[in-house]
This record gives sequence, C-alpha cells and structure tokens, in this order.
Amino acid sequence: MTTTTRRTEVLAGISTFLATMYIIVVNPTILSQAGLPFSGVLTATVLLAFFCSLMMGLYARNPIVVAPGMGLNAFFTFTAVKGMGIAPETALGAVFWAGIIFLALSIFNIRSALVRIIPLPLRYAVSAGIGLFITLIGFQNAHFIIDNPATLVGVARLNDPVVLTFIIGLLLTSVLVVRRVTGAIIIGIVLTTLLAWPIGRYWGDASAVNYGQKTLVNLVSVIATPDFSLIGKLDLWGSLRWSVAPVIFAFAFTDLFDSLSTFVGVAEAGDLMDETGEPRNLRQSMLTDAVATTLAGVLGTSSGTAYIESAVGIAQGGRTGLTAIVAGCCFLPFLFLSPLLSAIPAIATAPAVVLVGAFMMTPVVRINWDKLDDAIPAFLALVLIPFSYSITQGLIWGFLSWTVIKLAVGKYSEVPAGLLIVDAFCVVSLVAEG
Repeated sequence: MTTTTRRTEVLAGISTFLATMYIIVVNPTILSQAGLPFSGVLTATVLLAFFCSLMMGLYARNPIVVAPGMGLNAFFTFTAVKGMGIAPETALGAVFWAGIIFLALSIFNIRSALVRIIPLPLRYAVSAGIGLFITLIGFQNAHFIIDNPATLVGVARLNDPVVLTFIIGLLLTSVLVVRRVTGAIIIGIVLTTLLAWPIGRYWGDASAVNYGQKTLVNLVSVIATPDFSLIGKLDLWGSLRWSVAPVIFAFAFTDLFDSLSTFVGVAEAGDLMDETGEPRNLRQSMLTDAVATTLAGVLGTSSGTAYIESAVGIAQGGRTGLTAIVAGCCFLPFLFLSPLLSAIPAIATAPAVVLVGAFMMTPVVRINWDKLDDAIPAFLALVLIPFSYSITQGLIWGFLSWTVIKLAVGKYSEVPAGLLIVDAFCVVSLVAEG
C-alpha cells in the first residue's frame, strides 16, 4: 500500500468533505418534498455522516465517507412516498428493515461473497464508469453540461459567469494537480470559491441562485439550531405490511449494488486491495454500510451508503481510516453552522469532482479489449453507468451480458453459480421497474 502521512490524511479528509458536503443541503431539499421537515432531515444527514464515517475510519479503516445516498433519497421521495402513496414515516421504517437485511448479509459475510463473484473485467469497468459518472455530476453541478431538447445534453454558453468561473477553476486545479502541489485539490476549491464571489457581488444574487449556487455575499447568519424531531419517528410495524415489501426490496437491492460497486471501484482506483486482490477490509466496510442504512431509518433520512466522491480524498493521498474520521468530524459543526455552506458554491467543488474521473480511469488499461467476450460486457457496464445516470443499471447490464455471452460461447467455467443468482435478482429488478 502507498505510504502516507498524518498531514496527507488530514488534507485528504478535508478534500473528501468538501466534495461530499453538498449532501447536507441536497438531501433535505429532496426529502422535504416527501413531507419531512427540512431542518430535521438536515440534522439526521449530519449525524449519519458523522457517526458512520467515524465507524468506517475506526472499524473498517478505509478512507471512505458514508452519508445518505443520492438516488436513494429520490426513490424515497418520488417513488415510495409520492408514487406509491406510502407515508414518509412508513418509508423510514422500510429503510430500517432494509438495513436489517444488510446486517444479516454482512454478519454472515454473504455480501463479501457477492463481491468476489464479480469478474475482474467488470470490476475495472465499474471503476472507470463511476469515474465518468461523478465527472458528469461535476459538470452538471457547474452547469457546464446542460439539458438540450434536440441532443439530450449540451454545453452551456461561455458568456455565463458561472460557467466561466468553473472553467478557470478547473484549469487552475488541473495545473496544481499536475505540478503535484501539496493540497492541490483544497487549494483549487478555495481559489474557485474566491473566483465565485463576484457572481453574486457583480452579477447579482439571482444569477447565482438560479443555478443552485450560493456565494459569499449570501451569508446572512452563522448559527442554526439542530432539529432532532425526526429521530425515532419511523413506523416499524406499519412498514412490515405486504404492500411495503417491494419498497424494502428496492431499497435493499439498490443500496446493495451501489455500495458494492463503490467499494470495488474506489478500491481499484486507489489501490486499496488486500493480499488476495480483494477490496481491503471488505467485510468491515460492508457492515459499516449496513449499519448506516439501519441508522438512517432511526435518525430520519433515506438509506446511508459509501460515497463515490471519497475518491477525491483518495486522489489527494488518503489511504487510511484517518481520512474518513477527519471528513466525518467536518460534518458535525454544521449541526449549528449550516449557513456557512453558502461560502463554498457547487462550482468550487465541481472541478475536483471532474478531475476524479481522470484518476479513476486507470483500471481501464487492465481490460483485455482484444478478448471481446470480456470487452463487450465491460464496455456496457462502463458506459451505462454515466449514460443511464445509475451505477446499478451499469452493473445489471454488465452482469447479464457477461453471463449470456460467456454461456453462448461455451465458457461455462467463467460464470460462477453465485453470478447466476445475482443475474436472477437483476432480472427481478428490471421486471419490477417495468
């Protein structure tokens, strides 16, 4: 494993926090649409990120932040609550029971066995696919990549001050990274934040707010009182109704493969592997992820999961649990200081997130692109993660195409029995989605 220092780990932890801190505001924004109080979800988000990132650092000893998962919160709000008419308290109960399932799978090490049946080419592809995915997220946060009715996606005009600020920040951060300046990513975030200040100062607050950005001039207060009203508000027994079973299954399945792909992808990109070539301390990491989902239901938020943006800190040099501990501790003050989040706009962290895509492309060279029965499933997994905006979809089609192609060409030994079971769950998931 690459050597590291305490100073490097602290810098990496701060970098990871700055790349993931958006969840403090984004998660309550989404879940409040399900009828949960914004302030209550914000408190739950901070507490979950703090406790479970500490567990990841102290118990699993991995530099990975744990927080409420993006995508899972959207499923909670728009599918479970608004789409199926389930009460938000019942949906929180479903999150809890999904976590209990995870705990059982983790205690008996079944989830670790699931990782070991993922073919190596798919692991490499998933790592690169996650890199492309978070790069897309970075471009979207900067409003550089935008919706285009004619071509589906497009590039924003360069006369927009937000886009120009992002481009300058991206180039500055890239130069710092290439020159191997210590703390390059943090310096880039700070410089881009300073560059973002004139967006509100000279172009008016509306220019910033319309893009979901917050600039330094928007700070009007510092102290915010924590809201613990959602703790213990889950409906445990109501969520055990048969009609809620599909929601529990969906939470379990989606979180399962999101976390699996995150651990595999981050481990491959950051060389966080053990002597057997598997992700380091996998069982402990899986157990931490399971606790995060269970605790999320109790605290009052959607499922917790490992964050792919942890790759930002790993790229900064984070290799031990101290990175996760530092990042987790950075969340805690925002129980009281959440307005300070407006000092760092999304365009300031976007360059760092975009650059992580370059760092995570390294495993692609390990795929034998001349061996088409390996290359085609790997390619599908790689491109479908960003194109479908879903890590789970990339995995599903990577698994299914691998199995079909290998069986069709007679390479039965390359399709383990465990993979067939996973394929069955993939088919069930696709059918359930309609």
